[in-house]
Amino acid sequence: MKKSDFYFDLPEELIAQTPIKERDHSRLLHLDKITGETEDLHFYDIKKFLKPGDCLVMNDSRVLPARLLGTRLTGGAVELLLLRDLGDDRWECLSRPGRKTKPGTELTFGDGEITATVESVAEEGNRIVKFHYEGIFLEKLEKLGKMPLPPYIHAELKDSERYQTVYSKELGSAAAPTAGLHFTTELMDELREMGVKIAFVTLHVGLGTFRPVKEDEIEDHPMHSEFCIIPEETAKIVNETKANGGRIISVGTTSCRTLESFANEDGTLPVTSGWTNIFIYPGYKFKCIDGLITNFHLPESTLIMLVSALAGREHILNAYKHAVEERYRFFSFGDAMIII
Repeated sequence: MKKSDFYFDLPEELIAQTPIKERDHSRLLHLDKITGETEDLHFYDIKKFLKPGDCLVMNDSRVLPARLLGTRLTGGAVELLLLRDLGDDRWECLSRPGRKTKPGTELTFGDGEITATVESVAEEGNRIVKFHYEGIFLEKLEKLGKMPLPPYIHAELKDSERYQTVYSKELGSAAAPTAGLHFTTELMDELREMGVKIAFVTLHVGLGTFRPVKEDEIEDHPMHSEFCIIPEETAKIVNETKANGGRIISVGTTSCRTLESFANEDGTLPVTSGWTNIFIYPGYKFKCIDGLITNFHLPESTLIMLVSALAGREHILNAYKHAVEERYRFFSFGDAMIII
């Protein structure tokens, strides 16, 4: 399959720069994955498509405020974006300006609350950085760090919690699992009262999620790896839902990738954790999920390929054409769709 098979024309002004005031008042496009028919609603109408015995699976990963703005001891500003915890207070980081952060460079953040030493250069020019501090590093990061917003968002985020889901718990992501941003605690309570089960997995979203597909043949694209966890309670809920004839609806592509990575052939889940680099594109046979709640994705991205695997490429591209014509808001702070 060609990368160009997943292209669509998106006016730049439809890329949402800020979140709307009320999470569940975003728009919702329903796509029937069998017929391709669409329906325009609001996210609080999601109840219309769920019924007692269904199970929503959400990713409870929390975004690290992983952008650190500081200075070099020799003078000059520096920015680090923490990508991967290597243990022993060492992180793989993106650094700016890269040419000024050679091995041996000493850095300071927050009037010396955190200091750091650039140890070496890793793959793709990333830096291995050793941090020095007193206390708990993640607490320091919560205080001094800024949200690592996606590259297509240029507006300043006034409230950092709007780039977290209301159920986020496990710190570790470099980007938000954005399909969950539409849920409120009140809406989740209403769904539970309806008899809809809610279960959680953890997948720590890496910056590889924004990596473009460069190969013309999508099968040649090397997929990034991300760490995920399926806890005992979630495996129990999902397996009971399957046994009772209920549907599994994934909230977001990250939850989908977690479930499909570890599901048995009959769709049941083990209790497990590990790395996944699953690449889902048309032709993939889903084992676990029956439906998906998701945002609108970039043209030619691995994520539009994933949703095309679930609903068919033509149905997806027709739905996206409709969304553009109806002026839906796209990407992380944008509107949602439910494919079911």
